[in-house]
Amino acid sequence: MQKMPVVLDVDTGIDDALALLYALASDRLDVRGITTCFGNGDVETTTRNTLAVVSLAERGAPVYQGAAHPLVGQWEPSAEAFHGTDGLGGYAFTPQGIAVQAQSAVQYLGEVTQELSGEIVLIATARLTNIAAALTAHPEMVRRVKRLVIMGGAAFVGGNVTPVAEANIWGDPEAAWIVFHSGMPITMVGLDVTMQVRISDAMLETLDPRRPYAAMLKGAVDFYLGAYNPGRLIGDRTAPLHDPLAVAVAEEPDLCDTIPYAVDIERYGTLTRGMTVVDRREWLPLRPNIDVAVGVDRDRFMTTFARRLGFDDRIIEG
Repeated sequence: MQKMPVVLDVDTGIDDALALLYALASDRLDVRGITTCFGNGDVETTTRNTLAVVSLAERGAPVYQGAAHPLVGQWEPSAEAFHGTDGLGGYAFTPQGIAVQAQSAVQYLGEVTQELSGEIVLIATARLTNIAAALTAHPEMVRRVKRLVIMGGAAFVGGNVTPVAEANIWGDPEAAWIVFHSGMPITMVGLDVTMQVRISDAMLETLDPRRPYAAMLKGAVDFYLGAYNPGRLIGDRTAPLHDPLAVAVAEEPDLCDTIPYAVDIERYGTLTRGMTVVDRREWLPLRPNIDVAVGVDRDRFMTTFARRLGFDDRIIEG
């Protein structure tokens, strides 16, 4: 089977770490590179975390540092409650034997999309700042990217940062607007589906201790479970697998049911900044620009996720 060439754009916190391990262990994906962005920490922290996770993964990939702040304004910490001050729930470490590449993320995205024009799939689990900056610097990318799969947005459910905005879109709405209006084929894997696939205490207890990342993952995911379930007893906690699902959809597009919609990004509203506005007015001659994930084959994803990362696939949260 010919592998699909992909680039992951990440802001490595805990669910990004799971997504990276999922991608790098895949027999179907050829991870050509990983670009980093601010988000779940400052870009130096997310880059260090990315290098650390890659150093423990089944296969390696070069890492390129990207944006340190949104296109407009400055980055401000907003994810510490869910990812800790170090982005990995207190279980980050300094990677050995691996370093960030000299090229910037934008330079790399321009080159890799030229080299693999018509083949490359981008998977963004971070703010869309790097992708937007690369599109601005290399407009031809629009024609060269086979598909962009993003973890971001909330089509028909509430947000997780504000009542209407999901974190990755809220974190840089101007970048999201550029990407959504680029004309590139885009699949939006948002909170509508990511909240349906969840890791649990019971699953975490089954993690194979022989995996090189087991100690880091047990500590980080335990923190993540606690963040999503304040005050809840250990053993009864669950948390969403946002970023791994986006990787899985890039690998298996039929994992999610999608509907093409006209989607815009709210950039100005006091209460609605960062909202993904989905227009469902069928009587208008709208031009869909986004394939929006509206349903997920939860059991298939969770079974693959468990087996690939070393969890017992018989213990899947219902």
